[in-house]
Amino acid sequence: MIARRQFLNTLALSSASVALPVSPSSLLAQSKKAAKGTSDRHFEVREIKRTTVNLPFRETPARSMNKEIPHWVYKEIFEVTLSSGMTGIGETTLFYTHEATRDDDVARATGGNALEIMWDDDLGAGLQMALFDAAARTAGVPVHVLLGRKIHGTTPLSWWNIDTPAADMASECKLAYESGYLAYKTKGRPWFDVDEQMRQSAAVVPEVFKIDMDFNATLLDAERAVPILRRLEKYAQADIFETPIPQEDLEGNRRIRNATRVAIAMHYARPAPATVVREGVCDGFVVGGGATTLMRAGAFSAEAGMPFWLQLTGSAITTAWSLHFGGVLSNALWPAVNCHQLYVHPLLTENIAVSQGHAKVPDLPGLGYELDRDAVEKFKCEKPGQRPEPRRLIETTWADGRKMFMASNGTVNFMIAQAMAERIPYYEEGADTRIVPDDGSEEWSKLYREAQEHPVFSPDARKPENKPYKPPI
Repeated sequence: MIARRQFLNTLALSSASVALPVSPSSLLAQSKKAAKGTSDRHFEVREIKRTTVNLPFRETPARSMNKEIPHWVYKEIFEVTLSSGMTGIGETTLFYTHEATRDDDVARATGGNALEIMWDDDLGAGLQMALFDAAARTAGVPVHVLLGRKIHGTTPLSWWNIDTPAADMASECKLAYESGYLAYKTKGRPWFDVDEQMRQSAAVVPEVFKIDMDFNATLLDAERAVPILRRLEKYAQADIFETPIPQEDLEGNRRIRNATRVAIAMHYARPAPATVVREGVCDGFVVGGGATTLMRAGAFSAEAGMPFWLQLTGSAITTAWSLHFGGVLSNALWPAVNCHQLYVHPLLTENIAVSQGHAKVPDLPGLGYELDRDAVEKFKCEKPGQRPEPRRLIETTWADGRKMFMASNGTVNFMIAQAMAERIPYYEEGADTRIVPDDGSEEWSKLYREAQEHPVFSPDARKPENKPYKPPI
C-alpha cells in the first residue's frame, strides 16, 4: 500500500479517481488461476432455476419493517447447475438489491462459461452469487479463492434493524449481544426520540458493544446536526454515524466530523471517493454492489487507508457471500451489514455463527453453506409483478399529546421525503411511532387518504413551515 501522504498528493492531481490494479481482465485472471487444473468444459451453465419466497420477519423487526419496507420479505432464490454437476446458490432481495436479474440475463448466462461471465455485475445479485458458488464448487475451492488472497480468517458482522421504538431497539441490542454480536446498526429518524433509543439500549449492553446510526441525511445540515450528535456521543456505545446530512455538503460534513469523536461513514461513490478522501469529510465508507464493484471499492479504500463496512443485504445466503469478500478485502474492518437477523429462517441448513462480533470466513468449497430446500419450499410464493404496496397509516406521538399521521403513497421513502422537505417536526423529545391498524372503518380510510397527500396533525400540533422537497440520499 502506498503511503497515505503520497496517495493524497496523487488525489490532488486528479479529482476523478486513481488508477488501481482492478479490472475485469485482472479479476478474471485471478479466478482462472484459482481454477487451474479444472477443464473449461466443466464450467458450462446447464440450468438456472429461480424460486421466489416470502420470508417472514421476526415479530419485533416486523413491527417496524412493515411500516416502511414490507416488501423486503420477497427473495428470489437462484440455483445454477454447471456441466460438472455442481449446483451453486444465490439470492436477490426483490425490489431493493443493487441489481435484479432479468429474463434476458438468464438467457445470456445459459450455455456460457461460469468463470467467464460471473464478474458481470449486470447479471444481478442472485445469479452472480450462484455462478460464483457453482464455479468454486466445481474447482473445489471456497469462493474467496476466486476473489483473491484471503487476508482475514474472520470478519466482523453487525446486527441490523430499521428505526424502531426505544424498547424494541433495546431488546434487539440485548439479543444481538447474547447472540455473539458486538455491533448494532439502525436508523436515526425524527419520528423517534433518538436520545431515548440510545439511553435504553446503552443500559442493556456493555460498552464494548457498539451502536451505529444511519440518518440518511435527515439531520439536514451541520448547524442542527452537531448538537444532536454531541448528545448521542456521550454514550460509549455510540461508534459510527452514517450520512448525517446530504453527502454532497462537503463543508457541512467536514464540520460534523471535526465536532464529534464518533466516526462518520458515507456511501461510497457519492461524491467521488477521491473527493471525499481529499476533502476529509468522513472516516470510512459503506460499500455495496456486485462482485466487481466490491473489489474496486475495496482496492481504492485500501490505498486510501479508509475502513468500510460491506452492505450486502438479504437472508443468510447473502451473508455467506459477504463473508468471502470480508476475507479478501483488507479494509473491510467495520462490521458488515447483511440484515439476515430480520428473518424467521436463514434459508441455509445452518445459520451464520458469530462469536466476539466475528464470523469465520468459510474454507469449504463454494459459499461453504448449503441451501435448506425444505425451507425454500415452505416459503415459496408467486413472484409479484411489481413491488407490493399495502396500505399503511403511521401515527407519531409526542409526550405532550400531539399527534401526526403519515401514510404510504406508492413510494418507498414516503416518510423520509417529508423529513427532507421539513414538513414534519425535527428530532423532538418524546417522539414515538407506530402503525395504526386498518379497522375497516371509513374514518380510517379518510385519514389514510388525507395523510397520503401530506402529514396530518392533531389540532394542537405545531406544523413545520412547508419547504421545497429535497430528494433523500
